[in-house]
Amino acid sequence: MYSLTVRDHIMIAHSFRGEIFGPAQRMHGATYIVDARFQRTELDADGLVVDIGLAAQALKDELAGLNFRNLDEAPEFAGRNTTTEFMARAIFDRMAAAIAAGRLGVHAHGLECLTITLHESHIAWAGYEGVL
Repeated sequence: MYSLTVRDHIMIAHSFRGEIFGPAQRMHGATYIVDARFQRTELDADGLVVDIGLAAQALKDELAGLNFRNLDEAPEFAGRNTTTEFMARAIFDRMAAAIAAGRLGVHAHGLECLTITLHESHIAWAGYEGVL
């Protein structure tokens, strides 16, 4: 399987509900490094997994709506703990929609798998992987 990964980052604020989260129940910030890994069995007619420029721009565009936001105030996340794992899936869904809408080019419809990884620190990260 071939793969291509693009990277960006976001800075957010949020808090969690539940004793399991200890001090993270209080408002705190996070800077996530976000990797979007695109996979396909065979390269497209141009020898690519996906256009790297379009992939990078799509990731940047999808993250823009989350960057510098307090996720506790975002209606789309009401009642949810915006854990790193949860946010990986939320970003996956946004990127999958961008692919389906053609924002990564016509050959991107041949993509088979997308993995979103959020690096919370240099020692901890979480992700979501799904079939497209």
